[in-house]
Amino acid sequence: MTKHIPLQATSACAAVPPSAVLDSAHLGEIRGALGTIAADDRAPRRTLKARLQTLLAIAGPGLIVMVGDNDAGAFGTYTQAGQNYGTTLLWTLLLLIPVLYVNQEMVVRLGAVTGVGHARLIFARFGKFWGAFSVADLFLLNALTLVTEFIGISLALQYLGLSQFWGVIAAAVIITFAVSTGDFRRFERFALLLVAGSLLLIPVAVMVHPPLPQLAHDFFVPKMPAGAPLGEVMLLIIAIVGTTIAPWQLFFQQSYLIDKRITPRFIRYERWDLCVGIALVIIGAVAMIGFSAAAFAGRPEFGAYTDALGTAHGLEQAAGRLPAILFALALLDASIIGAAAVSLATAYAIGDVFAVAHSLHRKPSEAKGFYAVYAGLIAFAAALVVTPGMPLGLLTNAVQTLAGVLLPSATVFLLLLCNDKAVLGPWVNRRAGNLFTGAIVAVLVLLSVILTVSVLFPGVGETTILGILGGGVVGALLLSGAVALIARRGQGVRAEPPARSVVAPEEWRMPLLATLPPARLSAVSRTWLLVLRGYLVLAAGLVLYRIVELIAR
Repeated sequence: MTKHIPLQATSACAAVPPSAVLDSAHLGEIRGALGTIAADDRAPRRTLKARLQTLLAIAGPGLIVMVGDNDAGAFGTYTQAGQNYGTTLLWTLLLLIPVLYVNQEMVVRLGAVTGVGHARLIFARFGKFWGAFSVADLFLLNALTLVTEFIGISLALQYLGLSQFWGVIAAAVIITFAVSTGDFRRFERFALLLVAGSLLLIPVAVMVHPPLPQLAHDFFVPKMPAGAPLGEVMLLIIAIVGTTIAPWQLFFQQSYLIDKRITPRFIRYERWDLCVGIALVIIGAVAMIGFSAAAFAGRPEFGAYTDALGTAHGLEQAAGRLPAILFALALLDASIIGAAAVSLATAYAIGDVFAVAHSLHRKPSEAKGFYAVYAGLIAFAAALVVTPGMPLGLLTNAVQTLAGVLLPSATVFLLLLCNDKAVLGPWVNRRAGNLFTGAIVAVLVLLSVILTVSVLFPGVGETTILGILGGGVVGALLLSGAVALIARRGQGVRAEPPARSVVAPEEWRMPLLATLPPARLSAVSRTWLLVLRGYLVLAAGLVLYRIVELIAR
């Protein structure tokens, strides 16, 4: 594999610092699925037509990462919520909207401003331990998540009456080939076609026609399912959070945005792309919970969820064959886009960390390692799914559990990086964003603890869960206060302030990583990172031990 040294980007402004971009393929014109923007195009967009054309050219990263998140695991989680508890948990989606935007908007700024992937930034600013931990965490989780994507493909094929074995193999070949053409625009068009396919969920909801007033009420008014065990409901809520806010999203969107060559000049357009993607993911989630609730209401299967195949059969019995077929096709579509995005997130991270060619603009012969990682993960997941006797249900649960346990660490580093002035310069977080993200981290840690305890001790009672919730509220307040203190003392990652620059924010980019002043964590940040390290090592180790124990039985 040929190494690529950091490159200096040319600019019309001589004061612009050199770019830290690691692969020369990440520099040049933007060649999106729906338009092109020249590398030297700095003309102001004064008319509505010009702005729409720019938005179309920029659109892609936000749409793909969000719709890709409504993957096979999400199909299982949302339809389980609808079949078991009706529409009573719709309000969780409303609460997740600002969380999705804040998390992924920070990723947008990091990608556009730095030109360096998430894993490489963690290595550079927090050291080898956390860098290696983030990559190992991502690799393990993504490999397991890919298995769930091919399980989704298998279930969809089974309902459609097609060969599961040959269908899974064919899907693996298609997913691999779609990424390996050496043409970024061609892949993005393929991905956006799959994004459009996610809209199949809307006619399913129309044909099943769940009561709209009830959907609106439960979306805006929080309540818990009456008579349902608190422990089971909490685990499902955690699964909804885990499937909606997944660690791979951070790595994928940042690297894909870099590969698309988006710079700070186009951040506001990328924010709109993200907003449209969030709207699509929420619409899809509401549709799945809504039509699953309506299809199983009053039936013996209500409260007895099995899998997405069972959902398809339930839809057929409630509303006919057509909506069930559309649901199966939507599941197939979602699993394919999810598999492509998850594999790319890993391949990008590996290429970024080792500074080797890692771009969809390159042909496989020009980026052998990048495409080998991508294709290897796809082949591994497909092989597991078609292997007889494989505990696929256990693997699916393992993905949700580990994602829930490890998610807080990804958000912590995202927050710290977005407060590093040497990295983001004029694009660092504001205090309000820090307080909100600090509260998100506290909630994620709390949910992670509940999930870990529930997996390790299946007989845990409601009293224990309520105790964890009560203690978590106190912890959330303390952590929010700590984040406020971090913001007041230099926002967590303190580096020597860069020389004052006259470069406009839309032209500012992170200088070469080797030239950045060392990051110096405040005492508060170091303390929280040590606590987080201890918790993650213990919790992840215990969960993995539990999974191995169950497989051995």
